[in-house]
Amino acid sequence: MDRAELSITVHRTGDEAVLQLAGEIDMLTAAQLSTVVNEVLADSPPRIVLDMGGVTFCDSQGLGTLVVLSRKASHLRSLLMLSNVGDFLLRVLDITGLRSALMIRNETAP
Repeated sequence: MDRAELSITVHRTGDEAVLQLAGEIDMLTAAQLSTVVNEVLADSPPRIVLDMGGVTFCDSQGLGTLVVLSRKASHLRSLLMLSNVGDFLLRVLDITGLRSALMIRNETAP
């Protein structure tokens, strides 16, 4: 079995830090995501956007990590938001009831 990989590229623009994610968010990569988001949070940006366009898989560990990071950002007076969330992940968020726990901004949504 191949090891899951997650690529994270950070772009900072004004009041926003955009983290472009590609790959899988699961039990093997969730800690990597947490580490990068926590490093970005140390600079106290008003907004952190996780661009989920390249995410191909997200398991329960990944979902939990997203919720924890969102709450931590809120506690630090920052907003963590997901963008370009794929249909598969939106369905999972709906099924688990976590969609309301996360801020989602999809440019392609009507």
